[in-house]
Amino acid sequence: MADPRLMRLLGGDALAGLRRRLRQRYERSMPETFRLSGLTEAERNALAGLLGRKPRQADSMTLDVAGLDGALQRAGLAESLRDALERLDGPIVDRAAERAALQTQWTALRGRCDDARLSALLELPRGMALVKRLARHPAAAGQLLDAAQAVVRALPAAGMPRSRLAAEVLGDAHGLDPGRPVASIVLAALRRNADAPEDVAGAEDNVRDLWAQAGVMVNELSRPALFLNLPAGDASFRIPAPGEPGYVSLRTLLRQPPAWQVAGRDIHVCENPNLVAIVADALGADAAPLVCTDGMPAAAQRTLLLQLAAAGACLHYHGDFDWPGLAIGNWVMRACGARPWRFGVADYLAALRDVPVRGRALGPESVDADWDDGLGPAMREHGRAVDEEAVAAMLVRDLEWTSQ
Repeated sequence: MADPRLMRLLGGDALAGLRRRLRQRYERSMPETFRLSGLTEAERNALAGLLGRKPRQADSMTLDVAGLDGALQRAGLAESLRDALERLDGPIVDRAAERAALQTQWTALRGRCDDARLSALLELPRGMALVKRLARHPAAAGQLLDAAQAVVRALPAAGMPRSRLAAEVLGDAHGLDPGRPVASIVLAALRRNADAPEDVAGAEDNVRDLWAQAGVMVNELSRPALFLNLPAGDASFRIPAPGEPGYVSLRTLLRQPPAWQVAGRDIHVCENPNLVAIVADALGADAAPLVCTDGMPAAAQRTLLLQLAAAGACLHYHGDFDWPGLAIGNWVMRACGARPWRFGVADYLAALRDVPVRGRALGPESVDADWDDGLGPAMREHGRAVDEEAVAAMLVRDLEWTSQ
């Protein structure tokens, strides 16, 4: 219980704001002297009385902490100003020390993970910011990181469904669902070394692709990869009849990867399924092997292209002469070592000249081609797109020649 004289001097509702401001000074590490402004008459009178001064009309006052402490001691009211404030309103928390201790705990988390993928993520400002946002407190963050490390250590998986991985490692089949904290941390660690940046594909396809690169299946039957006359030496893989387009799912590619017989062979890659149909109708079994990205490649398409590249195939890519087509080409050529297939500035200009129908307008957002410095500027200059189907006759001739 505070001394009644101390209550009369600094207590009561009228001085609650003054006490709060003084306590905040201690929470932030009280300086030797400080100035308070915006004082009410009651606050000015209380401070003047404590210091033995005559009240003034000014609404600000410079205060000396040692002087305040001494005045309270001499009056026998408290050992110090801090002691007086704590007697009136309870203990004062040292916020500066608290923040320092909290920061020490956050920093210590960097040494909690011995997996290189997670520890590298935590060294990045955005990585630690992600953990802080998801966990809010170091103790909760430690639990999240332990769970994320358990998941990462289980990778790569051999075509395991994501829900099963979550059930076996986390004890919760939904623990790696989109938006769950552990999933966000694991995906951030996987994305750090992924070939494709986040904005290359749609969010759903990008996440599916990241899991697929780690051998984990998400919606493994959606958007299978389309191909034509692709050679595989594995009898367990059901290849369509020669000349007929076929599909292979992400499930098959991860669980039972076909033994692609493509070492040293030219494999052409197109963007649009319509071109596969055109080639199949025109050449049938005489067409060279062809794979379709079906727009921006999703997990199945990316996995197939990476498997073909790893098996020694020489990939050649053609797409629409528009900005998405160039973005796809950048990924296929960077990630899979592909070469352009009639997909340079000279080919674009020739298509503008030879295609009878004027192409659609290009949008304002442009992309530069990694493989041809002149292609992007030429497309910006002319402002017209050329769809892959518009040059199908020329592409068909290439595939027929290659097959001979």
